[in-house]
Amino acid sequence: MTDSEPSYIDYETFLDPNFSPTSFANSLVLATNNPSDTPLDLSTPLSRVLFDVQEVDTHIHTLTTKSALPLLNYTKDQDDAGQRIVSEVEAQVANLTDGYQRLEREVIQRYEAADEVRVAVERLWQTVKIGRGVGRCLLLGRQLEAQMGEVGTGSAAKKEDHRAMIRAANTLLTSRQLLAASGPDEEGEHLLRINLISSLQSGLLASSDSILQNRGQQVIREFSMSSLAPSPSGPATYAQSEETKARTISALLTLHLLSPQLLLSALQSYLRTSLTSSLASIARALANLPNLDRTLLEVSARCQNIVALEALLETVKAPSHPTKETKNGGEERSNFLRPLLAALDTSSLPSYFWRSLAEGLAGRVSDLVARGGVNARSLRTQRDRVRESIRDCVFKGSQGPGGARGRAGAWEREAAVMVGSVIGALGR
Repeated sequence: MTDSEPSYIDYETFLDPNFSPTSFANSLVLATNNPSDTPLDLSTPLSRVLFDVQEVDTHIHTLTTKSALPLLNYTKDQDDAGQRIVSEVEAQVANLTDGYQRLEREVIQRYEAADEVRVAVERLWQTVKIGRGVGRCLLLGRQLEAQMGEVGTGSAAKKEDHRAMIRAANTLLTSRQLLAASGPDEEGEHLLRINLISSLQSGLLASSDSILQNRGQQVIREFSMSSLAPSPSGPATYAQSEETKARTISALLTLHLLSPQLLLSALQSYLRTSLTSSLASIARALANLPNLDRTLLEVSARCQNIVALEALLETVKAPSHPTKETKNGGEERSNFLRPLLAALDTSSLPSYFWRSLAEGLAGRVSDLVARGGVNARSLRTQRDRVRESIRDCVFKGSQGPGGARGRAGAWEREAAVMVGSVIGALGR
């Protein structure tokens, strides 16, 4: 209200932030009644409240009537201003729409067309890359097939070229590397998804790997250069010995390329076979002494082969393996002998042969003596002969095929160990 419009209503009480309707009603009741009266008169305070409400309503009506024109003018001004703002905004929106449409025509549509070209080029490049990979795989496959023909199998063994094993192993390794490079953007990516290449891997590559393994293991298994080994055609000539060395070197290199562990396993198998055969034959000969000299000669021949193999392994340098990184520039694998000696925990293959043979022989002789009988008595009776025969066997076997390493003193310990394994079990 204004000062020109006095009112008895206490607006300050109603506008007080702490105003409480219940407290105000209670004060009205107490102001118009005596608290001790029964019953209370509520009509008077109610009339007071209704009168106040009517007064406020009348005042609102009066203010609204007087201010109607200014309110309408104000509302009209606000509406006009809103219309002007909407017109300006619509113009800006229209400009933005035109700009976007121009951008879409000049940039987005061109980008979409260029992106389609990019996708097409990328797919064409993938196709070309896969085609090149397939072509290279097939070329390597044809090369491997020809090389395997040179290796020779079955009836074609007479025409075999042992050096072709190395060439075939290199080709096989190159094919494996190509197919193994299957990561993103690598040469062999997606190649194994091609049926032709998958068939090549499971067919030619797998069979070639098996043949090369078997052929390499066979050459090592049949390695023999001893001058003591009986042969219908007599002692091997120099040319035959050199050919045996060359074939063995080819087998060593082939197995190394296929897997260094495969080569180590083949060499250990060769030594194990020599030990097993020698142990069994000596044990039989000790039970039948007339056969002892011939048996010991065979054992000497086996050890001569081991001496020759050791010398050969020492001269063959291990090539760097394409799939394995060597340490210190490959010095720790300077030849094929070193890893074999490390695996056997020995410094010499002949020494390993004699000591391992003696270790197994001691138990066999003890069993023979424990059984007693004629064989045990004959062995005790001829112990001096047996001693000398075994010593001679060790010294002969420890020589190379050409008589190298022939100093008896160099193998006294091995001879003593072998003699001890037999004579020691006989007792006195």
